[in-house]
This record gives sequence, structure tokens and C-alpha cells, in this order.
Amino acid sequence: MRQPHQILAFPYKKDETGQYLYGIFCRSGKKERWQGIAGGVEEGETYLEACKREANEEAGISYDANVIELKSISTMPVVNVTKEFIWGEDVYLIYEHCFGIDASKENITLSHEHTKVEWLTFDEAKKRLTWDSNRNALWELNWKLLNNKLDK
Repeated sequence: MRQPHQILAFPYKKDETGQYLYGIFCRSGKKERWQGIAGGVEEGETYLEACKREANEEAGISYDANVIELKSISTMPVVNVTKEFIWGEDVYLIYEHCFGIDASKENITLSHEHTKVEWLTFDEAKKRLTWDSNRNALWELNWKLLNNKLDK
């Protein structure tokens, strides 16, 4: 069974000028919604394991890609994610744990969950993202990369 937690991960790489670019994904559906890679944490799975699994499932990123764990954690109403109270009526928030993934050597392959990926600078990506939690996590990742704060 799924845990009341999910992950959010942003692939990143440098362009030919050395500037960081971030992969953001357009969610499948009627509305255009841009985000990082997001998904649930399965029972018995760590947040890091869930991050690597979701990155592989949604974008074809290899399990050995370097992952940076971020301090950013946010909450969202359980009904926004699962449409119902699957863990009981007293669990009404899901915690989102955030990561960055080095995609320098990766070829992105989209799953059915996304219609496209775009590689954008921090400022471009920040404007395109739909949710504040994504903008916060992306800010932290960008700051860590620019200031060489890549503690894992």
C-alpha cells in the first residue's frame, strides 16, 4: 500500500555555456500543468528509493543517477492527490519530499503521465511551474548547485 507521502524531483544538467537547466514536465490531462517528477511512496520504500523509482518510471532516468536530497518539504490535501481518504479520515495531508537528479548523461523518455518535458533556466522554469511547492524546491536546488552545497 502507498504511504501518505510523495516525492518531487527535478532533473538538472548544464548547457554548453555551463548554465544549469531544469527539466519540467507537462502533466497529461485537460489543463496544462507544469511540475517536476512527482509520485507516491510505496509501503516499505524510503523517500530516496521512491525518487529513483519515480524518475525511472516517469522519465526513464537510470537508478544510478546522482540524487541530491533537498530540505524542502511541503504538504497537500490528501483529496488533491488520491481523491479520497485512503488512509482514514484522520490523515488529511500528504507530505512531499523533494530531490534534484543529475540528468547530464540521461535521455528522457516520457511515460503516459506527461505530454512533454522542457529544459529551462531557473527563471524560465520558475515562471512555468504550476505549484508553489515546486517553485520552492526548484529554488533550493538551484541555490545548492550555484553555491556548491551538494550535500546528499
